[in-house]
Amino acid sequence: MPVHPIPPVYNEDSEILILGSFPSVKSREEGFFYGHPRNRFWKILSAIYDEKTPETIEEKKAFLLKNHIAVWDVIRSCDIRGSSDASIRNVLPNDISSLLKKTKIQKIYVNGKTAEKLYRKYLEDSAGKAQVLPSSSPANAGYSLERLIEEWRRLLSEDPA
Repeated sequence: MPVHPIPPVYNEDSEILILGSFPSVKSREEGFFYGHPRNRFWKILSAIYDEKTPETIEEKKAFLLKNHIAVWDVIRSCDIRGSSDASIRNVLPNDISSLLKKTKIQKIYVNGKTAEKLYRKYLEDSAGKAQVLPSSSPANAGYSLERLIEEWRRLLSEDPA
């Protein structure tokens, strides 16, 4: 059973939490969130914040912290085949509520429908409501990059969940 290999990115000034489901094979290999080159997460955020797309892990961490964003995943460990969210079984969730106590997080977002389903099942009672954003995954082919950017702009304007 794979255990989540990537620690959360946050500091005490984090105000927004973005949760995925569980890291892809490529992200686990790279050792950082949204490591697949076709995942649009970093392009979306850089467009929203009008900044250059971060390339290295250090640039990505700095980008998140500068913009008061925390990133983690709903799942601490699970059975999964490859990167297939549909294959996820035997879920143990991360302790999101302890992260919330160390930060100024007021808004929680989940990246995609699988993260939403898992969040509602395992974490909503202890961590509060979360808003769902369309998945940045390349598997979400129904959304163009432009449409994702438009949807994800809610990070900047929406009231806390």
